[in-house]
Amino acid sequence: MLKPLKEYGRYVEIAGFEAVAIGDKKDFVQSVRVRVPKGVEVQFFDASVIATWQHLFFAVLNALMAFKNRRNISKSLAVEIMLYASAQRQITKAIERVGVKPKSKNLVAVIIGCDVNAVQDALVIVKNCLGVEPNDSVLDLSKPKMQRIKRAFNISDVQLAVALDKKSAEQVLVDLVLETMALLSTQI
Repeated sequence: MLKPLKEYGRYVEIAGFEAVAIGDKKDFVQSVRVRVPKGVEVQFFDASVIATWQHLFFAVLNALMAFKNRRNISKSLAVEIMLYASAQRQITKAIERVGVKPKSKNLVAVIIGCDVNAVQDALVIVKNCLGVEPNDSVLDLSKPKMQRIKRAFNISDVQLAVALDKKSAEQVLVDLVLETMALLSTQI
């Protein structure tokens, strides 16, 4: 899903990939990053703890705003996106919470750049490196995935129940994750 971010002069692509085997994650990530066009950044996430595309889209927006306001924690936009997506201030904790792990089978790639064609080219590179076509269904919520997200973001059943009004449990969970992410910017 390609979205323009007009106020930042950027484009973001959020693409899920199902049933992948990446081997050594550091080697994989590095091999992708050296192939993408200059000016494009790529970050990977374990799809099992990502609360829909909205989760990563708002992480991107928060990261861009942090750079714009010079309140960024990291020097890298890709790392800043990871920090916001995880709602953590420390890179190691961020990777533990939402980063790709050796057993990750479903991934999400966030690709961001100023040139739409470069972003689309980077998506092709990611697809070729993974050897599978994008499948955004890995971003959908299921009951087991919701339980993993609740554990990862320390969201209790009580919080979820209190917030249930006219929204579905799935939307309330997404809202609570976004709220947790938004709190990170107040801690900086």
